[in-house]
This record gives sequence, structure tokens and C-alpha cells, in this order.
Amino acid sequence: MPVTIGGGLAFCGREVKPEELDLIRQITRDFSTLSLTELASTVCELLEWRRPNGGLKSRECFFFLQALHGRGWLPWLKLQPKKLRPRAAVWDQISDAQPPLTGPIGDYLPVQLQLLDSVDDRRLFRQYIQRYHYLGYKVPYGAQLRYFVRSLRPPCPLLACLLFTSAAWKMAPRDACIGWSQTARQANLPLVVNHSRFLILPWVRVPNLASHILSLAARQLPRDWMAAYRAHPVLLETLVDGTRYHGGCYRAANWIEAGLTQGRGRMDRDRNAPVVRKHIFLFPLHRHWRERLCDPSRSVPANLDEPAENLR
Repeated sequence: MPVTIGGGLAFCGREVKPEELDLIRQITRDFSTLSLTELASTVCELLEWRRPNGGLKSRECFFFLQALHGRGWLPWLKLQPKKLRPRAAVWDQISDAQPPLTGPIGDYLPVQLQLLDSVDDRRLFRQYIQRYHYLGYKVPYGAQLRYFVRSLRPPCPLLACLLFTSAAWKMAPRDACIGWSQTARQANLPLVVNHSRFLILPWVRVPNLASHILSLAARQLPRDWMAAYRAHPVLLETLVDGTRYHGGCYRAANWIEAGLTQGRGRMDRDRNAPVVRKHIFLFPLHRHWRERLCDPSRSVPANLDEPAENLR
């Protein structure tokens, strides 16, 4: 979605220069017979809009072009109307509730974070989030990693689901806590990862499990993110709805409360979609996280030899 920076246009937190916008207009006008997906990939290739791992930001550009068209800036685009199809069931029996899992956390240790890569696991993950998380499931925006959390004690039950995604482009309390400039934020935002969904399955009632999972995730996520996206994150962020949760598991896992959101959705750029103001929690993954995030010239990934536990 387009957003203004100092009166200009921006894509994924970086300013779009006038000559870049002219190129976008020329490409979409000259090749208006192409699909929007093809146009988005073409624009990304020409403007080098890539992730740290080299992949094109085609999905983000797809929505960017849609929004430009909606504002009348690309009127020649012929967007295909959505086809009405019978809606499939949101979930089925594979995500039905299981017998209760209770008792002390020691009965379930060790716990493993399983990075999801199969179609069946992703389907079950979507169903669990849609069915049991109060926010439901939405297709993640940008980079993303999904995990199941399992006990390794037979019968190895599934305990929780985790989703990590690209960081929010702007959050005033977070940005103030980091202390970075606009230039540094544009350069280093890929080093911040958003903990977008955290679901302890509703039949799992194990004290201290949530904070234990967060500690494990802080150790494993940086390496998995580096392998997937060639960026080694130095900071995690998450939002907690204070009307539903008090954030105790994050505090117990040594996350830092940085303030409250402004009460707008992540993609609301026109200030017309009020939502509940949420508590912002941050977790540093590197000893020198502020220095790395505030340096606009740094391009070398953070060292892998400074584990999260050294920061506490």
C-alpha cells in the first residue's frame, strides 16, 4: 500500500522517487494487457525491489499497484473483477478440539519448534489460527515463517502455533525506543521481525508454557529467518490487546513494553479504520541491537555467536 513520507510516495517504508513513479506509470500503461501479477513482477525487477534473499517483493507490489489504481494514479489498469465462487468450509475435522492437556510443564519437556514446510502442515496451521485465534487467519504480508510447537515426549502432542512476519513499517513508540532515523529505518527494517500470531491451543493448560516457548523462539527464529531471507534479525516485536490479555508471558520472557499503538490497523494509511490500541512489546536478539538498527550504512548480518540469553 502506498504511504507518504514527507509528502512523497513510499513503498515498503522506502521513498519512491519521481523517476521511479514515472517508470511505474510507463510500464503499466505500455503493457496494460499483462496481468497485475506480471506487472508487479516486472516493476520489481526493473526497480530492484527485492528481499535480502534476492526474491522479488511481488506480493507487496501487487497491492501497491492496486492502491495506486484505486487513487486514480494508474487509470489505464484493467483489474479483473473477483470471481464469485462457493466458499469452502473454513475448517474441518482435522482441527477439531483434542482431549485436555494439563499438568506441570516438566511433563512436556523438551519442547520443539517445528518450522512448517509441507502443504498438510500449513493447512492445519491455517485452520487452527482461523478457528481458535481471536484475530483469525489472514494471508501474511511480506516475509513469514510458521511453526508448530510440539512436546517431544510420546505421544508428542501439538501444543501451540507461532507466526512470524515482516515488521510494521512505522510504530512511533517502537521507533522512539530504537532511536533510528528515517533513513536507518528504511535500510534496517528487515532486521526487525513481527511475532504476528501466538496460539496456545485451547485444550492445552500448562502453566509457564507460553514464556518457555517465547524463550525457545528467540533462540531459533534468527537462524531460520537468516536461512530463509538472508537477513539476521536483531529485534522482535509484537502487539498485545490489553482488553483480552495482560502480556504476562511476554514479561516473564523478558520482553520490553515500549508503549501503545495509535489505534489504527497496520495497513490503515488514511486514518479511517480505528481499532483497539495495543501494547507494543520488544525483544532484543543482539547485544548491540540499537547500534545496528540505527546505522543506515550497515549491510553485514548480525553475528550468530551472540545468543539471546546473553542479553537478559
